[in-house]
Parts: sequence; C-alpha cells; structure tokens
Amino acid sequence: MRLTRYFYIIAWRIWRALALAVPRPSRRESFLGFFGPLSLILLLSCWALGLILAFALLEVAASASAGLEHRTLGMLLYMSGETFFTLGFGDVTPATTRGGSCRGRGRLGIRLPRHGRGYLPTMYSAFSQREIEISLMDARAGSPPTAAEFLRRTAGTATLRCASSC
Repeated sequence: MRLTRYFYIIAWRIWRALALAVPRPSRRESFLGFFGPLSLILLLSCWALGLILAFALLEVAASASAGLEHRTLGMLLYMSGETFFTLGFGDVTPATTRGGSCRGRGRLGIRLPRHGRGYLPTMYSAFSQREIEISLMDARAGSPPTAAEFLRRTAGTATLRCASSC
C-alpha cells in the first residue's frame, strides 16, 4: 500500500472538482497551479499524522502485552505527537520500557521536514524541465500553433529519440 499514490489520486479528484466550480478559465488555471506545492505540504502532514498514529498504536500494544492499565487512545496520541514534535512536556510518559524504546519518533519528527525539503529541489527540477518542453512545443507547432503541424514536424525526431534510448 503506497500512501503517496492514494493521497494524490484522492487529492487531485477533490482539487479538480473544486477547480471546475471556478467560473473563469484564467482563475481556474491559477487555482490548479497551487495544487503541486500545497499537495507536497499536505503529503508531509499525512506522513507525520500516520507516524504519530503508528507510534500511539505501538504504545497500546506495549501496554497491553505488559498487562498494564488501559490508557485512552486520545492520551496515547497526545503523547506520541508530543514526542514526535520533540516538545516533551512530560505529563504523559510511556508505561513500559518497550514503550520507552519508541523514542525514535522524536528523531523521525526532526528528520521528516528535512527529507521534505530535500525533495523540493527534485520537484523543482522536474517542473523546470516540463516548462522548457512546453515552451519548445510552441515553437515546434508553427504559427499559428496546430496539433497537425506539431506532429508533422516532430514525427522524425520522435522515432530517432526512441531508437537511441530503447
């Protein structure tokens, strides 16, 4: 199960439905343009929430296997989020040594934004390459640009590219 794949399938469907409600096409294009950067931030938030939930469920399992008192899931989610974001108030602590060994969530909480920032240059590079290709399409399609002229001009180069890379 790939969280990112499902996240983008669902988020894009919702975003596209919202964009269809925008009356003017120029504003619709601007609205759709916000999807990429905003979706990256939302995806990082989904990963963080998933990790917090996973560590809370690990604490539930550790407490249950030790036969300790049952704490509410809300309290364990609070403790997991507190240590994930390295706040460490100390008002709720792990009940077992196994639960205490899940302190790696603090290190994950620090590293997650770092990995997200490391992903941004890759996304920007891919976006820049896409923009270059789009601007070159205008020159390849003739004046005024037509799909037939674009296909006629690029028919020979497309087969050469495929033959050299295949």
